[in-house]
Amino acid sequence: METKQILETIQMISEEKLDIRTITMGISLFDCIDSDGTKARQKIYDKLTTSAKDLVKVADQIESEYGIPIVNKRISVTSISMIAAACHDDNYVAYAQTMEKAAETLGVDLIGGFSALVQKGYQSGDRKLIASMPEALSETQRVCGSVNVGSTRAGINMNAVKQMGQVVKDLAEIDPVSCMSLVVFANAVEDNPFMAGAFHGVGEADKVINVGISGPGVVKRALEQVKGESIDTVSETIKKTAFKVTRMGQFVGNVAAKALNVPFGIVDLSLAPTPSQGDSVAEILEEIGLESVGAPGTTAALALLNDAVKKGGVMACEHVGGLSGAFIPVSEDSGMIRAVEHGNLNLEKLEAMTAVCSVGLDMVAVPGDTPAETISGMIADEAAIGVINNKTTAVRVIPAKGQKVGEQVDFGGIFGYAPVMPVNTKSPAKFIQRGGRIPAPIHSFKN
Repeated sequence: METKQILETIQMISEEKLDIRTITMGISLFDCIDSDGTKARQKIYDKLTTSAKDLVKVADQIESEYGIPIVNKRISVTSISMIAAACHDDNYVAYAQTMEKAAETLGVDLIGGFSALVQKGYQSGDRKLIASMPEALSETQRVCGSVNVGSTRAGINMNAVKQMGQVVKDLAEIDPVSCMSLVVFANAVEDNPFMAGAFHGVGEADKVINVGISGPGVVKRALEQVKGESIDTVSETIKKTAFKVTRMGQFVGNVAAKALNVPFGIVDLSLAPTPSQGDSVAEILEEIGLESVGAPGTTAALALLNDAVKKGGVMACEHVGGLSGAFIPVSEDSGMIRAVEHGNLNLEKLEAMTAVCSVGLDMVAVPGDTPAETISGMIADEAAIGVINNKTTAVRVIPAKGQKVGEQVDFGGIFGYAPVMPVNTKSPAKFIQRGGRIPAPIHSFKN
């Protein structure tokens, strides 16, 4: 590397909060399947603690040797609904506890894959896992769960949409903060390194290393140098910056994969914010020219950002995957929090923004008395955006038990806090109660 590039990278890390948000090891559990649940769980624990025994050590070594902050070390596993289906257990809480025990032994921050894929229907393992979610996620600290309720090729499973609204409510009744560990997807991807939605896909290798980058502060600082210039210049500046950030992500991924003797999978290009000042996607949009995120033009500015990040990133890395774009989690972005608190950003505008960015309604707190059918309606709307637009969408919503609009839920650390947002009080209950399946859109038939 040239001296200029080295100094530039040092500045990005020290002044602009550039980091590797996560190194995630994906691990297949298919060879752990057993009709005896106790034996299956022991196999899972043994495989996890063997396969990932050096993950934290290697990440720490990379951080120390190269000076690149690595915020989280994580594991994703094959969807437990598939692995546990062969056993005769009535619920799968014990599987979540096994995942928790392995994560604690290894010292990783989070483990994902307490998941089910039900976009077209249920198998017995899916039903048991989803029914176990409130207890499993409230009794563990590091386990993350997800359910995929729709896809462009299958349509939307409205029975699952209805059920997941109730699951979210049931989990919130036990512990609202635990809802941050549960996400409901449409078009879930198999190589996502980010939580809470990571699981190891059935088409993946036995073990793989995926990397999630960050860098909203780097993009904002770059845009500060082109104030008043045309949108074309803004797009080009974001592309060049995303290229540099992604290069670092690929470098870390390759080094980690070699040290762990595991194949390198993908770099997820997503700009992942934190509550820290200067590490905000909302502030990028405001630097582009919005008085506040939520103003007219917000969706267009976000579309520009998302597209430019992808274009810059794919030129920098042989294998790009995951969600790859811009995240807009309310609680994890200081600019989003500020816009909500000042009344400049509401759920309807957030939903419009999700049509052009990486995911969906993410880390959004709603009043504790919000009905389960209303949450199901929010899930259905996001799933529809994903299915029709052939993109990943998701809902990670937190019904704040006993709290009303204007109060807040504190998650701590990089997860921040979420102001409780107002929700349209008109009921979708009759629509949700119909059940069934919304058919796949006509443009899904491409063979």
